[in-house]
Amino acid sequence: MVSSTNGHAVPEQPADVRSGEVYVNDVSPLRGRSELLRIATAGSVDDGKSTLIGRLLHDSKSIFEDQLAHVAQTSERRGDGYLNLSLLTDGLRAEREQGITIDVAYRYFQTPRRKFIIADTPGHEQYTRNMVTGASTASLSIVLVDARHGVSEQTRRHAYIASLLRIPHLVVAVNKMDLVAYSEDTFYAILDEMTDWAARLALPDITFIPISALHGDNVVERSWNMPWYGGAPLLYHLEHVVIAPDRNLADVRFPVQWVIRPMNDAHHDYRGYAGQVAGGVLRPGAEVVALPGGRSSRIKAIDTFDGEHEEAFPTMSVTVRLEHELDISRGDMLVEADDAPVVARELEANLCWMGEQPLSPGARYTIKHTTRTARAVVDQLEYRVDVNTLAHDRGAAELGLNEIGRVRLRTSAPLMVDLYARNRTTGSFILIDESSNDTVGAGMVVSAR
Repeated sequence: MVSSTNGHAVPEQPADVRSGEVYVNDVSPLRGRSELLRIATAGSVDDGKSTLIGRLLHDSKSIFEDQLAHVAQTSERRGDGYLNLSLLTDGLRAEREQGITIDVAYRYFQTPRRKFIIADTPGHEQYTRNMVTGASTASLSIVLVDARHGVSEQTRRHAYIASLLRIPHLVVAVNKMDLVAYSEDTFYAILDEMTDWAARLALPDITFIPISALHGDNVVERSWNMPWYGGAPLLYHLEHVVIAPDRNLADVRFPVQWVIRPMNDAHHDYRGYAGQVAGGVLRPGAEVVALPGGRSSRIKAIDTFDGEHEEAFPTMSVTVRLEHELDISRGDMLVEADDAPVVARELEANLCWMGEQPLSPGARYTIKHTTRTARAVVDQLEYRVDVNTLAHDRGAAELGLNEIGRVRLRTSAPLMVDLYARNRTTGSFILIDESSNDTVGAGMVVSAR
């Protein structure tokens, strides 16, 4: 997947690159349905996240003419002196006035190769909870680094959060290369420093790309301003990064969201269990066990809006019919008999705190795990993490807003959990304040019993 240039890892050059354009030979036209890649962007204030997303939308011709005209008018009114593509994503008035990203903005675009959903997440530390929310479902994270300033504390924090969330692929986009005269030495100095930091984290795949989002260098097309860079432009990498193995197709996990019983003359004997596949592949005839009850049956059929399917896999939403009538309700889970998750009431987890009121030992919350809800008490705060240095503060008495730590929880009802490293869906949960009904914490399971 990577080639070596001056001893450093960079993405492979496309097989066919001519006159700055990328030609994709193996998908013309693309057969079957396009894959969906969820992307989260992160970076320090003014690193150019919103501009980069705007450039991707603009150069991939994913912007309506009236949108482009509005951006041009706003850019002129602000006196920017250029087409400010960041306005396509900085939608809140406060964001435009302050020049920072506050909320998570989602943007969609498509190429012949793939569909994309981009979450433009805030970079500032005070919006860590927003970043975690936007990145929680991403398969790839783009961390921007300002070439003039190099690797900052926020850059290291963003990489740590990406590793904490087990995002499989990380792209470090070294932006504003035009402001450092497209310097090769500057790019590789940042690459070396970031590689050293990444070695301390669980980042299985990291790629470095030098870009200028403002001018479009190495964003959609190859930049001839950087002939020393032998790799692919950003969009080519996004189109070709392999994401199919990232899904857990080995462990069958089907949380039941709804029991469907129409109870009418046409379907008087119909009983189906609706939900979204969280792991593995479901097929008719396969033996499954309903947890936590433990009774078994076989899959009779898999129904969708389009009719019956011969298989279902993450993240399809389907209705499963079984050969036997079992006592199954919302919050139960269908799994394989010989490959079950842990049925646990005690959890140890990494927790990102999102509440205005701090978390402290002894506090009680509602816990929501997949489709199951229970009550939880915080037994212990083991430590708080300094996300800039990775130091563990074991003397911490509480977790404040936007802080991350390791906690132990007890639940009032059993939860069917996997380790987060094994399954990001069945290994995660949220905590809800019982009085306000606000989501106050997002957790990732590291052990369960």
